[in-house]
Amino acid sequence: MPGTPESLEPLVPGPVDLAGYRLGVPQQAGALTMIPITGPAYPGIVPPRSGLKLTQVAGYGRVELRNGSPDGVAIVPLHIGYIQDAAQNHALCRSAFLAPGAAVMFEDACCVQESQGGYLTGRDQWFFVLPVELRARALELRGVHGYSKLWNDIGELNARYGLPRRGHLEQVLSRKRAVLTQFQSRLEPQPGQLGALFFIGGRFAGLELAPDPVYFAEVWMALVCFAYGAAAWHAEPPPAGAGGPGGSGAVPYEAADLASLRAELARDRAARAAEIAGWVAAVPAGDARLREEERYLGLRLSTVTGAELAGQIVTDGDRPVYASLFARAIA
Repeated sequence: MPGTPESLEPLVPGPVDLAGYRLGVPQQAGALTMIPITGPAYPGIVPPRSGLKLTQVAGYGRVELRNGSPDGVAIVPLHIGYIQDAAQNHALCRSAFLAPGAAVMFEDACCVQESQGGYLTGRDQWFFVLPVELRARALELRGVHGYSKLWNDIGELNARYGLPRRGHLEQVLSRKRAVLTQFQSRLEPQPGQLGALFFIGGRFAGLELAPDPVYFAEVWMALVCFAYGAAAWHAEPPPAGAGGPGGSGAVPYEAADLASLRAELARDRAARAAEIAGWVAAVPAGDARLREEERYLGLRLSTVTGAELAGQIVTDGDRPVYASLFARAIA
């Protein structure tokens, strides 16, 4: 699309080499806009759905993940959480490395279901990524023990969504799942896509970068439906005829023939591309700082902290391998 920004250089903080990464044609579904990212794949990283398994909930706030691959390192997606049948649901506050065949007990997980009893049953298990409105707070709570530490924030989120003010994230993730999963089909990953920029109502919401397209495909639903889809659902414009943005204010084309219609469409597309290019240029990455948290061989996991941006990034030298960066505040 003419006018669409092609480079990620201004968007990722730190001394990283983003040569070869490109932004693709934007897609929009209601308030949510996704811009695909393509680039060079980084081999040897275990994808999260087929490679990672939640093997144990040893008590509230203590969950164990296992890397089932015998020869690949796993990068745990930042803020991954699990919904389980008849068990307490948890989410992680941080990313981590899991060596081949290794299991890690996360002592600083947060329970996201205030009063449901039970532990892991081993069936009907699926994962999500925390809604973007909770992610900055969850990142701040990494290393802090206390299974109820996110309940107040979850309760506030529920109240903002018009739901009962309780520390039950399943009020959004499970009970609204049919609505949220529509984003999975309304926005479609492109061949070779290994990342995305997400905007909600024209404002930057997050940047997600995976090691390769397989990894990205496996985390896609958790990102588009839950990490960003929940906020987009809450910010959905009113339906056509209801007035306001996305309502009945659209002006029909006045073209009298096919050539004129094509010209009007081209003008609209160019204007839309220029608008989105402005969104990308306004992403607030400049003041962010990096703090190294963990190493595995040549891989480094760092936390990104800025006035408006936060998240974590994995690098190999100056090459980005994985990134999950998000806006601190979503209007």
